[in-house]
Amino acid sequence: MSEKLHWQGELIAIQPRIRLTRSFDQRSHSYLGFALRVQGIIGEDEREFLVGIGGAAQAKHQFRAGDILSGRAEPVADSKLEPVEFYKASALKIIERIVEGVSPPPWLGVPPELTVYRERGHRRLDAKTYTARCSSCIWGCRMPVEMILDQWNPSQRKYRFETFCYGPRSCSLYRSGPTRKVPGRRGMSWEEEDWVDEEATAHRSHDE
Repeated sequence: MSEKLHWQGELIAIQPRIRLTRSFDQRSHSYLGFALRVQGIIGEDEREFLVGIGGAAQAKHQFRAGDILSGRAEPVADSKLEPVEFYKASALKIIERIVEGVSPPPWLGVPPELTVYRERGHRRLDAKTYTARCSSCIWGCRMPVEMILDQWNPSQRKYRFETFCYGPRSCSLYRSGPTRKVPGRRGMSWEEEDWVDEEATAHRSHDE
């Protein structure tokens, strides 16, 4: 077992921690919890880092950007399957709570429960736009993606990261970026075109 490290710092962002599994034109999601982006100290290092927490921990503490936090966590076992560097967080504590006052976008309040993200559905989000504008927003998400290349031989897999937006369809910061291609067996590939995003979010109004 890895030794847990003490950490403390300012919460820059909190976003859903979700893993995406792709098998050609099929996809499924694993809702792992939330990702805390912290600027502070972990172990003996002073830097920005990502800590994964469960949904129950977030429901208890109601973390939001600007909070000063502390806790303990250990390095993830497989960085291909996690959007964070550390997880299994414990001894979580709010040292100082900030007063909200920033108008969206980006949205910086307390994020909703994971069931809300599942119900809302997402659109692909351009990776550069995510980094420049959306990495602090509660509706942004950077997912580890596990791709099963051959459903008849599931051991053949590839990995990458993709960025998505769960936010209002009217957001002025949103940029979709290029469509994404999913590799398959025998050199085949499937392109996830715009209609997939439109179908996933069609139940929401323009401002939802």
